[in-house]
Amino acid sequence: MGPFFRELGKAFHHAGYGIFKINFNGGDRLFWGLPNGIDFTGSADEWPAFFRNVISRHGITDVLLFGDCRPLHRTAIAICIELHVPVHVFEEGYIRPDWVTLELGGVNGHSALPRDPAWYRKEAALLSPMPPHFPVPSSFRRRALEAVAYNSADLLTRWHYRHWCDYRPWHPIKEGVGWIRRLRGRKVAQEQSERIMRYIDTQQMPYMLFPLQLDADAQVRLHSPFPGIEAALNKVIRSFAANAPEDLVLVVKEHPLDNGVRDWRALTHSIAKAENVADRVFFLEAGDIALIVRSARGVVTINSTTGTLALSAGVPVITLGDAVYDIADITDQNGLDHFWAHPTPPDKATFDAFYRVLVDRCLIAGGFFSPEGLSSLIEGVVNRVSRVPRGHRTAAGAPATSEVVQVSRNLALTNNAN
Repeated sequence: MGPFFRELGKAFHHAGYGIFKINFNGGDRLFWGLPNGIDFTGSADEWPAFFRNVISRHGITDVLLFGDCRPLHRTAIAICIELHVPVHVFEEGYIRPDWVTLELGGVNGHSALPRDPAWYRKEAALLSPMPPHFPVPSSFRRRALEAVAYNSADLLTRWHYRHWCDYRPWHPIKEGVGWIRRLRGRKVAQEQSERIMRYIDTQQMPYMLFPLQLDADAQVRLHSPFPGIEAALNKVIRSFAANAPEDLVLVVKEHPLDNGVRDWRALTHSIAKAENVADRVFFLEAGDIALIVRSARGVVTINSTTGTLALSAGVPVITLGDAVYDIADITDQNGLDHFWAHPTPPDKATFDAFYRVLVDRCLIAGGFFSPEGLSSLIEGVVNRVSRVPRGHRTAAGAPATSEVVQVSRNLALTNNAN
């Protein structure tokens, strides 16, 4: 995530923590640039012993990592559970924009948060009012350029990190070319998407929204029945063709951070044509997702955070995968085929309670891709981690089975690819 870990390392160092960063490739090393960087150049079989040695040799009391589904991270988390070392997991925010997830133990499908609506209503009633929240800027250009820099550094240092195996399915050069192509075509994509939405609005077409997620996203591949986005597109469009009212249209929205390697527009059109609904399925490469969501009749998602954005606006949502917000009284529970004609809106009181608990326990205000967002995020992370000075607690707040009493804290950071 660009310079996030470097800036976080600086902040923890200034707060008196010992900081160690494990680098898996040249991109990790490029964006760290601080003392106590530890290169892991071994094989996956050597990783458990290496990680145990880091924990023991440096007296690590906490581990912070981005994403809990990557193979090396799953192994690290298992070892930390065995050693009673708290693991703080970062992920893109459950609620967007302007939030980043930081949860003890695991996120999304691995979250310890319950799925009982009554629990959220009860817990929210015990919390103090939420502090004011302000929008956080974010730059697509910055994100794209950082991705290109990360992949370039990775490629140039493969000789050193000889066993590094990227979890992404594309070669870094192919992904970098895709990012550059998307960056150059942003203006045209924005104009085309605006024309489509104006047409839908002018013709007063009711629409459902299907926001795509990233094809390599572990939340899709590990926490849903789909091996990738293509399978999900097939299911959604076929269900729409067979069950949606004839006046309803489907808007498919590309993920804003998609790397451009796959042509999702062409694939969407091909499936829609095969199902005889090409004139009722529209594809957006760009656009303000908040505005698009607000006017939608409903949102179909695998487990995207666009779901919580829709729920915040009172728009019905159905999930096709494992989502932390897939809770009775919040999301539609009646199946995709039924959803097109009879979407169930969220119960406002239940969703508000869920939102309040999520912010208190799992979210940090800020973002990765602007100076303002990064500053807010880092301050929030240091404050959140510092609130757990002895041992750790589960995400739901219950005491862990064993506490680790610690006088000083040494943190190990790892992101295992950008």
